[in-house]
Amino acid sequence: MIETPPLPKMPEVNSPEARPSDVQTGLRAYQEQIRPVLREAIPDREPRRHLYDVIAEQLSRSGKGVRPALCIATCRALGGPGEHAVPSAAAIELLHNAFLVHDDIEDGSELRRDRPTVHRRCGVPLAINTGDAMNALSLSMLKKNLPLLGPELSWRILAEFDHTLIETLEGQAMELGWIRDNNCDTTEEDYLLMVLKKTCWYSFIHPCRVGAMAARRDDVDPAAFDRFGYYLGTAFQIQDDVLNLVGDRSKYGKEIGGDILEGKRTLLLAHLFKTCSPDDKRRLRAFFAKPRSERIEREAAFVMRLLRDCGSLDYGRAVASQFAAAARDEFERAYAGALPSPDLDFLRSLVDYMVTRQA
Repeated sequence: MIETPPLPKMPEVNSPEARPSDVQTGLRAYQEQIRPVLREAIPDREPRRHLYDVIAEQLSRSGKGVRPALCIATCRALGGPGEHAVPSAAAIELLHNAFLVHDDIEDGSELRRDRPTVHRRCGVPLAINTGDAMNALSLSMLKKNLPLLGPELSWRILAEFDHTLIETLEGQAMELGWIRDNNCDTTEEDYLLMVLKKTCWYSFIHPCRVGAMAARRDDVDPAAFDRFGYYLGTAFQIQDDVLNLVGDRSKYGKEIGGDILEGKRTLLLAHLFKTCSPDDKRRLRAFFAKPRSERIEREAAFVMRLLRDCGSLDYGRAVASQFAAAARDEFERAYAGALPSPDLDFLRSLVDYMVTRQA
């Protein structure tokens, strides 16, 4: 059984000046390695229009590909053949897209990757079924590990997926519960625990652990990547929360301000609840008590002004940089056994990318 490590405290480090690094070429290169596997995973049979074509269309608009890149690059950086990580990396990408389809329904999101979400295009029932199918296909894809890695290691990687599924669902339940109950007292610690579960495990910790296992087989401690993945994933998520409010729509690809309309409890909102006046907090509570359909743009603009005036946006940027700096330090420990290589350089550059990206 995989144990969830204790939640690390927020790192107390000074954030160095960002060193922008374009990793887009690297991300695309790793993503190209999983595209044939993803295409093969989609059955060539009916029902096409209402299932398999929907999955193919969703995967054709795949995002940055950070998760499969982390998995394959970690495997290669630690001396393993990249192809040993490809089935798991493709399964992670399929699982990610399944989560997105369901998340968009639960959040009432309208846009994903600059296009209408699956449930807006196809309706909620078909979208739910599509997400379920991608979830099932992702687990089925893990059978491709057997001839590459053998039964024992393949079973251990399956256990990783089982663990990260539960962590992610628990994190999602926390976030959805706060919204449903209109909890306006969520703390930074609450947010960080939710992000550890919902974002860090399946998007950062898990891909690194699986990549390392595929490279080193029994000669690896997967837990060595837990803190690095937690710090990196938290930097990524806080930056995403900031971009959702002030990002460039043409680059971000999602609804700007959607988190406010959806009532997402972010680090920025936790800071705002803690620092705004009692009158403003009452007004915020009344706004978030409404269903999304009744939250109007003028009220959302008021929330946005408060986030600026109370310094919550600047605070979020600073904390994201703080976590990125901690990830940079932890990187050297997690990858201490790796020899210099382009894959290791790529992984190192991802840390800065997490807080300098605009999409």
